[in-house]
Amino acid sequence: MIQIGVDFGGTKIEAAALDLNGRFLSRLREPNPGSYDAAIATICRLIQRVEAEAGTQGTVGIGVPGSISPQTGLMRNANSVWLNGRVFHSDVAAALGREVRVANDANCLALSEAVDGAAAGARIAFAVILGTGCGSGLVIDGRLIEGANGLAGELGHISLPWPKADEVPAPDCWCGNKGCLETWVSGTGLSREFRAVTGRKMDAETIIQSMRRNEPDAVAAFDRFIDRLGRGLALVSNIVDPDVFVFGGGLSNVTEIYDRLAGAIRPYLFTDVWEAKLVPARWGDSSGVRGAARLWERTL
Repeated sequence: MIQIGVDFGGTKIEAAALDLNGRFLSRLREPNPGSYDAAIATICRLIQRVEAEAGTQGTVGIGVPGSISPQTGLMRNANSVWLNGRVFHSDVAAALGREVRVANDANCLALSEAVDGAAAGARIAFAVILGTGCGSGLVIDGRLIEGANGLAGELGHISLPWPKADEVPAPDCWCGNKGCLETWVSGTGLSREFRAVTGRKMDAETIIQSMRRNEPDAVAAFDRFIDRLGRGLALVSNIVDPDVFVFGGGLSNVTEIYDRLAGAIRPYLFTDVWEAKLVPARWGDSSGVRGAARLWERTL
């Protein structure tokens, strides 16, 4: 018995075959072709190729940059906008000739890290992607929690908690709302806010490098980033109280986050003791495909 995982990224599509111990048997990737029918064909081709290399068929799970509406069965909220409004789940199943399971990519990160990654053994694990956007997923007792409407863990699209005077009016979010946490604590948000304050255009990576050189504007921008991320995670802690927060995405490699984030969370907590762990993903870029492979056994 093997498990097939597919990670549907903005620029690439990756498929992998894993045995039941989580060992890679085969792993392949191709560029994302950028159109719906071609993407379906690429997914099926990759699945067939990794199964051929592994020597057998397996269950198939797919991680996507959006989610499937449980009411309509249509894809929604995908940043690859040509996926939205399509019956992606059914179309892949029809093209492949068997059932598949589909989940948000942040949920796949959470599941992977809770099973045998940085959050293994935690009763409640909350995973956060800090990249171009901000996504998250929740695993309790080793099971992915998606919720009645598939909305569980949508940290990026809550409003920034405890807003300060200079954070109002809030910036527009691509989802149509204002002040979503993603507009503040993603790489894109860090760059946007730096430009709004300083008038200078600088990407997140350069801001981090400048912060490490103690350049005042970059240091101040990173201070604000940590404070806002702390407020968002304090809200999560006050509601579900995770044992472990695990981080993926490009900004998860910024070690200074882990040095300072606990101190930014604690002032907003309704408790006297708080001992949650804050850790980077063990599996890094592999977490998505590993979590997708496990969707058949660990989804609620």
